[in-house]
Amino acid sequence: MNNNQGEILWVDDEIDSLKSQIMFLQNKGYEVTSLSNGHDALELLKDKMVDVVLLDESMPGLTGLETLARIKELHPLLPVVMVTKNEAENIMEEAIGAQISDYLIKPVNPNQVLLSLKKIIDTKRLVSEKTTLSYQQDFRNLFMALSSNPNYEEWKELYKKLVYWELEMARSDSAEMMEVLQSQKAEANTEFFKYVNKNYASWINNTGQDAPLFSHELIKRKVAPYLEQGKSSFLVVIDNLRYDQWKAIQPIISESFRLLEEDMFYSILPTATQYARNALFAGMLPVEIAAKYPNEWKNDDEEGGKNLYEDHFMKGQLKNLKLDNLKYQYLKITNNDDGKSMEDNIHNYLSNDLTVIVYNFVDMLSHARTEMEVLKELAGDEVSYRSLTVSWFEHSPLYRALKKIADKGIQLFITTDHGTVRVKQPSKCVGDRHTTTNLRYKHGRNLQYENKDVLAFRDPKQAGLPTPNVSSTFIFAKEDVFLCYPNNYNHYVNYYRNTFQHGGISLEEMVVPVVRMESK
Repeated sequence: MNNNQGEILWVDDEIDSLKSQIMFLQNKGYEVTSLSNGHDALELLKDKMVDVVLLDESMPGLTGLETLARIKELHPLLPVVMVTKNEAENIMEEAIGAQISDYLIKPVNPNQVLLSLKKIIDTKRLVSEKTTLSYQQDFRNLFMALSSNPNYEEWKELYKKLVYWELEMARSDSAEMMEVLQSQKAEANTEFFKYVNKNYASWINNTGQDAPLFSHELIKRKVAPYLEQGKSSFLVVIDNLRYDQWKAIQPIISESFRLLEEDMFYSILPTATQYARNALFAGMLPVEIAAKYPNEWKNDDEEGGKNLYEDHFMKGQLKNLKLDNLKYQYLKITNNDDGKSMEDNIHNYLSNDLTVIVYNFVDMLSHARTEMEVLKELAGDEVSYRSLTVSWFEHSPLYRALKKIADKGIQLFITTDHGTVRVKQPSKCVGDRHTTTNLRYKHGRNLQYENKDVLAFRDPKQAGLPTPNVSSTFIFAKEDVFLCYPNNYNHYVNYYRNTFQHGGISLEEMVVPVVRMESK
């Protein structure tokens, strides 16, 4: 049958009296099979799948509730609508306990039945259509906003909107519109790269217009004003947390904490842990950190860990902010044992005025060696990456620890060092053996690269970065480009394409969340 709205099985010992209702449904495009007892219904359901069962509650022989129990044994997820003469509470409670999808009281009105079926069968389709329609209406507004030379605040709003629609589309499962949205997002990243390309040097050097809030000012502007002695605050820095991932875990954490402020800030370049996170904790640009802490700062090409001194840098920043009277503690979680230990001791940290927890989410998913393969396997696109983030967060020692202290009147800040972007377009790049291996940014001497694919700084100081060698150049990849060396080119292109990387210039990497919450 064309325009089939769904297959219905209607079971009622007085089925003949329901002919007009059945015809009404058939005229609306539903296929209806009618039977007069539970035994026949169960026989039919062994061989045939339907979309919904309408089931009379009071039938001789096998009652409606008994039939329901057996239907659920056969097909646990099959929606059943109970039709009953009886509003007796215990019958309804029993039916609801047995997972009915809806119930109707006799005599049933045809429109009532139709509404119930629509609610059950069509919800997904109706939501999808409404989402599609709303996005189509907003598409033009987004397009206009993109074309109107947005400033850094407007870029945040634009990106928020794109993420909102991305989450809505994923929910409603509309593949065609998701494609349209993805191309609009790609266009936004093209414009965003031009915008950053034009303004980054002047922002960092405080010339020209005022600048967005960057990593090195984050604690000073978004955390410090709310810290005080005797009030327990937790600052949780989850590495690689994009804004869309925050929106995906927000409903979980909102069960225990009330949102006071949600904002975004811009990660400095390179959008990589060693630069962005050190800047966040030191409250300085990397060039200033290298000058003030020459023994602690390490350039990419130097041996040793690059983020070993966050605690030291944070203490220095608290001192500069005249907050060194606060009782402060720093924890870094890089594996599950660290996480468990933090969870076990979480009550001990309540006596601190500020506890900083750095949580290496990507490290927790897998060991460095297999990180690539595991993430490629589990997170092939944004939707699966978000769902992976949600299941990780829900079952993480971090969430369990926070739940334990949720009723203790604490203040909670959640932020990140930078985001990640799924890379798709390779770009050739040549350098000597000291050139860094990152896929989204590189620095080295005598770098050769495609000018159109990168923002380049021949003088790293212009970007607030230390100069490892006299002739060092830094380059940052645009949009979804990844930088590959010519030797063994095809192998690396196939290996890295569609993986999540960071270090370069995209909305996903640079425009990231900072959130302030409190116990409910």
